[in-house]
Amino acid sequence: MVFIIHGDGEYLYHDSRGAAHRADEKAVVTARIVAERNLQAEVFIFHQKRRRHAMLFFPRRDGEFYYYRHGKLLARESYWRNQGVLRFDPEVMLYRRFHAQDQDQLLKLFLYFGHEIPEFAGTGYDASYKNRRFTVRDLASGLKSFTSDSSKFDLIVLSTCNNGTPYTIAELSPYTRTIIASPDNLHLSYLDIRPLEELEIGLNDGDVPAFARQFAHQAFGRLTQDIQTAITVAVYDAEHVQGYLNAVANAYHQALIILQGQKQGAAERCDCATIPQYTLPGMSAGVDVFYRPPRFGRQKHNRIHSGWECWKLPEQSSDQDL
Repeated sequence: MVFIIHGDGEYLYHDSRGAAHRADEKAVVTARIVAERNLQAEVFIFHQKRRRHAMLFFPRRDGEFYYYRHGKLLARESYWRNQGVLRFDPEVMLYRRFHAQDQDQLLKLFLYFGHEIPEFAGTGYDASYKNRRFTVRDLASGLKSFTSDSSKFDLIVLSTCNNGTPYTIAELSPYTRTIIASPDNLHLSYLDIRPLEELEIGLNDGDVPAFARQFAHQAFGRLTQDIQTAITVAVYDAEHVQGYLNAVANAYHQALIILQGQKQGAAERCDCATIPQYTLPGMSAGVDVFYRPPRFGRQKHNRIHSGWECWKLPEQSSDQDL
């Protein structure tokens, strides 16, 4: 298991009692519990922290790395995140340094926790590095480095907002067999990763797609307990959805090109099924969707979701908007 937990941004939230929490720090604690309870696993946890200074002048390392094997913490190191040409060069270097070669035949999981990963632009994703860019394509490049072109992850989990899109899934599909993502908001609650604490039990006969559905269903259940807005969690079969991704690729790329030339906020997000050019037969084939409409607002009567999120440009409209 490889966890990358982004903490270089605004992750502060308050619970129902008014107590303050940082979502990224809670995710690190939970990931370490997962690592300790999986006695057959090799687990890498990377916490990308906000840059700080000692005595106001001396920068501190802004990455924290934990390496577990067979439930035991074998290494804990601080590292500099801004070293390397590619976004995940420091993490990939640590991964290759510690990765045990006899683990190559085991199941491989990759989990990313953070804000929505931009599909274009991406400058300012890190609070500490205002000019540093991070996009879906940068994540894909990182995945390629982790797999070294020799294998795929069996499951990628994106605990982020709004990344269940045709573009995001298409970019990540070459590096995995199954993806869990949300074509909606997650409100910094993060997907519930407690099912990973008993991974050997949850993975019945190594059936990763079945486990992914169970994982997504449990995360969905947790989110619906306290959140009043729409909740959507989807599981994508990376091979099965390729037909739909190929069919809508040109239209989606054209939308991204238009968006890059417009002011922020010129377009809104929506279910792809509300835009005619994306509404194709079998568009949800290969996608398992867990959806609950918002408790209020104009979308409260929507009972289904295609599992895909698209950009709706100002000139586009649909019957659901009328």
